[in-house]
Amino acid sequence: MDLNSLSLLVEIVEAGNLSEAARRLHMSRANVSQRLAQFERSLGQELLRRTTRRIEPTEIGLRLYEHGRTIRNELMAANESVASLGHSLQGRVRLSVPSGYGQLVMSDWLVEFKRRHPGIVLDVMFENRVEDLMREEVDIAVRVMSEPPQNLVARDMGSVRYVACASSAWVREHGLPARLEELRHVPLITSAVQGRQLRVSAYLDSERHEVLLEPTIISENFLFLRQSILASLGVGIVPDYVFENELREGEVVAALAEWRLSIFGSRMYMLYMPGRHRTKAITTFIDFMLARAKEAGRRRE
Repeated sequence: MDLNSLSLLVEIVEAGNLSEAARRLHMSRANVSQRLAQFERSLGQELLRRTTRRIEPTEIGLRLYEHGRTIRNELMAANESVASLGHSLQGRVRLSVPSGYGQLVMSDWLVEFKRRHPGIVLDVMFENRVEDLMREEVDIAVRVMSEPPQNLVARDMGSVRYVACASSAWVREHGLPARLEELRHVPLITSAVQGRQLRVSAYLDSERHEVLLEPTIISENFLFLRQSILASLGVGIVPDYVFENELREGEVVAALAEWRLSIFGSRMYMLYMPGRHRTKAITTFIDFMLARAKEAGRRRE
């Protein structure tokens, strides 16, 4: 069996269509199609079925794809081991992190990792799209979710607790909401899903409530939300890591402490594609970040 043809099959399956595979391989679509047809004729088997939207492997095509992916990953790992022999860890990690958690929590971890591994290039985006993983724009994404996507590997980085809070100056002048329903009647500062009404889920023991809110300040930039709350512009609903020190020191005061609030989800996950080759740089980064998240979780307990 021709190893190059097997590698071609792996690329086509992972790309999802011939045009995307051709782009990744820097070949023409006609050339990719021709080589695939030759491979199928040599085996006497149909390896891929064309649907209206994408290409899907047949049963034998899927088996060959899995073998080919394993061979490719092993070859890449072997080449990486030889190349790094006697050298510091090299490579590139393309990472997508949420704006708030990434800037307020993960930035220190990223700096520490870079100091430990100066040969690794960190390419960090502060955003909230999971789709980048599918398009191979990033290797790893960190996201707040209730349930991670089934088609991705999800590593749990701990719980996310939202708090309703305000600056101590705001509290002295206006007080804090004492009941959940009062959140409807205060100038609210929080993030929201664009194009959707903001609904906050609130849990009291086993009871679940949902409150429809109309914020006065909405942004995906948690540094801006933090600044707005500290400026006494209203009551914020943000993850507790936004004001970890200020809550402890009394500069920011939390309301409705008996309620457990949630907007986007209750867990932080590290996400990456299954089956895709992970370099030594990427696996080292994953282990380092999960260890830091675990330590942070223990400190907050």
